Amino acid sequence: MRILYYYLFISIFLFSCKSEAKKQEEILQLQANLDSIALLYDPSQVDPRIDEFMHKLHNRSAFNGNVLIAKKGKILYQNSFGWANYLMRDSLNIDSKFELASVSKTFTAVATLQLIEQGKLRLETPVDSLYPGFPFPGVTVRHLLTHRSGLPNYVYYVDRIWKDKRKGMSNNEAINLIIEGKPNREGKPDGRFHYNNSNYMLLGAIIEKVSGKDFDIYMQENIFQPIGMKNTAALSKVKYDKIPTNVIGHDKVWRRSVVQDYLDGTVGDKGIYSTVRDMYLFDRALKDGRLLDTAVLDSAYKPRSEAKRGAFSYGYGWRTFNTPNAKVVYHTGWWHGFKTLFVRDLTNDVTIVLLSNMANGSLTNLDELYKILEMPVLRQNAYDSNGGYTE
Repeated sequence: MRILYYYLFISIFLFSCKSEAKKQEEILQLQANLDSIALLYDPSQVDPRIDEFMHKLHNRSAFNGNVLIAKKGKILYQNSFGWANYLMRDSLNIDSKFELASVSKTFTAVATLQLIEQGKLRLETPVDSLYPGFPFPGVTVRHLLTHRSGLPNYVYYVDRIWKDKRKGMSNNEAINLIIEGKPNREGKPDGRFHYNNSNYMLLGAIIEKVSGKDFDIYMQENIFQPIGMKNTAALSKVKYDKIPTNVIGHDKVWRRSVVQDYLDGTVGDKGIYSTVRDMYLFDRALKDGRLLDTAVLDSAYKPRSEAKRGAFSYGYGWRTFNTPNAKVVYHTGWWHGFKTLFVRDLTNDVTIVLLSNMANGSLTNLDELYKILEMPVLRQNAYDSNGGYTE
């Protein structure tokens, strides 16, 4: 025992003698090793009930996509079902990258809160102080995060006035169209909850303005790279004639490919492409406090915006669902043939990532899975109709 204590003392002493840069490098390497261990998966240990459920979801409900389910730090199940491109019969694999649609909003919220934590932005910062001429006074960063801004949805507004539907529209171009056109607002600031993509498109632009970096670069340097999300990126049609992806979104009826258009240029409300395994790393990093201080993250999970329908609320970038026995945060997404679901039961330490490139109703048929995992059943209609746009 004395020898063990001696070697432990020597190890601590040698570590303390190293430069801060070297220490940080070793800490990052240690964390990378821990993440690699967390991503280990043994298919021979799969709960047959989960495997049976997922095959039924694929065969009966036409789920086409990837899934990862973890509990208490261990991956219970991961698998791929169907095609990356139906017309090409190109099979998905576990590292296939999907457009996250509105699940991207969770990342946008984290980035916004990082800037607030650093003192570069405030929750009460007025949007018109950042964008002179912005025609909606009284709207703050807090209102954007919680969907209580009362703003009109830019997705519908710009569709009537953007000329070249093949050319990607940037966030700043969308904001300038709003400033020039002054469309009618939907309500007063902080008046009511109104889920609206304008809020997170604006936050994407604010991240760029405050950080001085393009959205994709900020995300890569401050979120994706630090936590080992090697297969994740924010991709915009502003920077690409065609966003480079092998996974194609499909129409739910005819299984037609959904074509990218000018709205694939704006980011923040959507635009992040990722894998189920990278999303699990994101979940772990949040739990470990590697991206935000615990108190700040807890504030993001606090219910702040009651929706009209369903037993869920909204915090800062997260839908919230609380029962006497569990606290659940999650987000859904729906955009150009992609449907996504990211569920985190914070009480029971359960993580569910479902990424689909077939826009059908398969992700609303999960009650049996929730029961197998012994977590609350999310009964509300998570996919309220939003005109086929990102939700």
